[in-house]
Amino acid sequence: MILAVLQARTSSSRLPGKVLLPVAGRPMLERQIERLLRAKLIDKLVLATSDRPEDAAVAELADRLGIESYRGSLDDVLDRYYQAAAPHAPQHVVRVTGDCPLADWEVIDRTIAFAAEGGYDYASNTINPTWPDGLDVEVATFAAIETAWREAVRPLEREHVMPFITSRPERFRLGSYENDRDMSALRWTVDEPGDYAFACAIYDALYPANRAFTTADILTLLEARPDLADLNTGFARNEGLLKSEQAEIESQSK
Repeated sequence: MILAVLQARTSSSRLPGKVLLPVAGRPMLERQIERLLRAKLIDKLVLATSDRPEDAAVAELADRLGIESYRGSLDDVLDRYYQAAAPHAPQHVVRVTGDCPLADWEVIDRTIAFAAEGGYDYASNTINPTWPDGLDVEVATFAAIETAWREAVRPLEREHVMPFITSRPERFRLGSYENDRDMSALRWTVDEPGDYAFACAIYDALYPANRAFTTADILTLLEARPDLADLNTGFARNEGLLKSEQAEIESQSK
């Protein structure tokens, strides 16, 4: 079984409540779920959110859409992921985050196939990024995630789910799924107000005529409308993880 676990919460420091902001008339998270459900290799999708009162609306959205949800620790995201996945005993767990309304189901399927065919404990398209930021896909065996859940003690390894695995290539077989064209400079995630404006502009331009618009459609639009890319320039990739790494370094130096 291949289980996708979608991480989503409302307590974003840079853009509070972003997952529930409207995109083409519906919550951004609903738009992402709509795209994830197009993936052919995902057997089941579970939404993992926190047990904080403010995230009740996230679980309610999942329920309305017929998506199972699990509510757990806000800070120990590794535990939240493990607890969300464990009852289903999957062979592989696909990690996606709720700030990616332009998620590409074809890239997800290709990454899953790459992970399974290569026999990797962990495979992603982020080890050596060649896809736009916002098309991130991580695939790990449940066995690897369970090992991380049992052994990880560093705050960074509990908060970000996969670092325990990715920082130990001597223990886990890691695979990098890469595109034949480097598009890593493109930013399609939603962390800042400019990102949200960009995502809305893409949906407004493409969704009415084609609800299943693809990465190729977005690239064609950006070629015709290069001004759209100016809406969200100047932000670092994986800024949240970088901040956690810096905080850990600072705490160790005290």
